[in-house]
Amino acid sequence: MSNELKKTLGLSAALSTVVGMVIGSGVFFKPQAIYTSTNGGPGLGIIAWVLGGIITVTAGLTAAEISAAIPKTGGMMVYIEEIYGEKLGFLTGWMQTVLFFPGTVAALAVVFAQQVAELMGYSSTQMSIVLPVAIGVILLIALINTVGSSLGGTIQTIATICKLVPLILIITFGFIKGNGNPIIEPLVGPGVSVGGALGSVLIATLFAYDGWINVGAIAGEMKEPGKDLPRAIVGGLSIVMAVYIIINIAYLWVVPAAELKTATAPAALVANSIFGPIGGKIITVGILISVFGALNGYLLTGPRVPYALATIGILPGSKIFEKLNKGGSPSNSIWLIAILASLYALSGQFNLLTDLTVFIIWVFYVFTFIGVIKLRKDKPELERPYKVPLYPIIPLIAITGGLFVIVNQLITSTLIAVGGILITLIGLPVYSVTSKNRINK
Repeated sequence: MSNELKKTLGLSAALSTVVGMVIGSGVFFKPQAIYTSTNGGPGLGIIAWVLGGIITVTAGLTAAEISAAIPKTGGMMVYIEEIYGEKLGFLTGWMQTVLFFPGTVAALAVVFAQQVAELMGYSSTQMSIVLPVAIGVILLIALINTVGSSLGGTIQTIATICKLVPLILIITFGFIKGNGNPIIEPLVGPGVSVGGALGSVLIATLFAYDGWINVGAIAGEMKEPGKDLPRAIVGGLSIVMAVYIIINIAYLWVVPAAELKTATAPAALVANSIFGPIGGKIITVGILISVFGALNGYLLTGPRVPYALATIGILPGSKIFEKLNKGGSPSNSIWLIAILASLYALSGQFNLLTDLTVFIIWVFYVFTFIGVIKLRKDKPELERPYKVPLYPIIPLIAITGGLFVIVNQLITSTLIAVGGILITLIGLPVYSVTSKNRINK
């Protein structure tokens, strides 16, 4: 029996995969962070959704060349190892294990718990309700994924439907029932400069667009990746960008930016304004199911990184984390991510956690984009089923966008950025010890 992936995916299947992987929780919750950064000015927020989309399209097109050229399981960690060596590859996996995946899971769990608290009639800031619910949902989903993957797959299907329903309803009825509030003017509110706020609003939108790195993983299953992969990326991410821009205009059409900046769940506030309290709660339940699905997706895929590191013996406790249970799940690695996520969730801070994870993941995204150029020079003979169009312009736009986000965060959110870097750099002495132990065995 051949272990090769069957080439069955056409353009339409690839398009729906892209859209499904990217649309998650950010579009429902990030307007608060955006309009807080602009101090209630709507215009820069809409511009940020456009710029974030353009950066994401160029990022997806660039990273897909590496995905198609290095068709190995493991994603970005494997790409970086192939291009730069095992140490940087380990550091990528370490960052994803101790920071990106648990941090993202924690952020989603916190915002899930805040919405549950509000549905129950409590304040979203009441930590005695929020923290137990956040940790509880993390442990529940970890348990589901430990038991088996079939239930997890069912959850993903239901969640995909449930995240589209609130989007469609808010867009449709928002424009019918909205008040017609300002959309573009002013760009920012009083006391805020466009340059000063741009980095913060971009970080917020890039969280909503995250997931594009997985797009290249479908290259091996596509009938004509060279032709259809760029179409799927540009087409799929353009659809996502259009949906994000339209629904954010709909939000503003119903509720002014000055009010959205005070709402932990802007989509729920808008739904409540359109459909009344009962209708708003129904929409909120749909959003909750969507967030639950996103949580499930991250706890399904994230543990594969520490498992992969453990199988080659370079993760502390490798013998523990390389084990699979009877159902074939890396159960110990799942619980590793879940426990770390529970600790991060104790912060109770959705926006802080997402800012931290977006900053650090983009550091490694930029390494990946530069890797495309490096591979072209170092291995010109490498078979490339797909090549990034308009080379080197597209990779350079992706690199420039990424560097802007990184530098801006270092300047405007220094503590968060430095914290992310330090946690990541702890991986260097860890690698030094574990690699020596592996050699000595």
